Amino acid sequence: MTTAATSDIQVSDIARIGHREAMEITAVENQRLLDLLNDLSAADWLMQTDCTRWDVRALVVHLIGSAQAQASPVEFARQVLAGRKLTAQIGGTHWVDGINESQIRARRSLQANDIPECWAATSAAALRARVRMPAPVRRLRLLPLGAPSGWKPLSYLFDIGFTRDVWMHRIDIARATRKSPQLTNDHDGRLIADIVAEWAGLHEEPFTLHLEGPAGGHYTARGGAAPLTLDAVQFCRILSGRSPGRGVLRHALPL
Repeated sequence: MTTAATSDIQVSDIARIGHREAMEITAVENQRLLDLLNDLSAADWLMQTDCTRWDVRALVVHLIGSAQAQASPVEFARQVLAGRKLTAQIGGTHWVDGINESQIRARRSLQANDIPECWAATSAAALRARVRMPAPVRRLRLLPLGAPSGWKPLSYLFDIGFTRDVWMHRIDIARATRKSPQLTNDHDGRLIADIVAEWAGLHEEPFTLHLEGPAGGHYTARGGAAPLTLDAVQFCRILSGRSPGRGVLRHALPL
């Protein structure tokens, strides 16, 4: 595969994704996931993913539950309260683990045949709510995400964080079902560049990344280092803990 760029981009020069651009990216990502879901067979929904405890069906049900919470503050609060009781019960390490479990348990009756249509409706409602969220509300630092991110404003999730989650899980589904995910530089490459920029701010090591594939690019920071070459999607899988990382790649970024 070829890389998307031939010269190293200084990470400090990467423009971070703002609210308006995030909403445009979200619309594209929601559709790409829908396209993938419509291509799944009955057997595909039962395939185990890289996410512990989740097959493809459970993973998508989580995304539907998350979208419903984004669209409704009442549903968001319900999931938080339910999740608090479940985190320890399932051996979770973060309060988000309990929320995720509550999303799946509350939607046990959702049949695989109905999931694509449900995703289309709930993701559209979530996007409308995120577009309309007032800037002062988005700036409220109410999210205790823990290490390495710390406390974050609501915009961290409601602008691009939830979209990263959909993107990463789209990759999970594609891997589980042995399908090739749709990847382009203007969409997936933009998401990954933003991830590189955030990740670079979580540690102080110099690096030069040569990320390969349609979503790839060349990035460097703090004077650079010997180039580290790997697939762009695999880079994100490593940061998220789905695959082990060594050297500078030991620094995690939850996705």
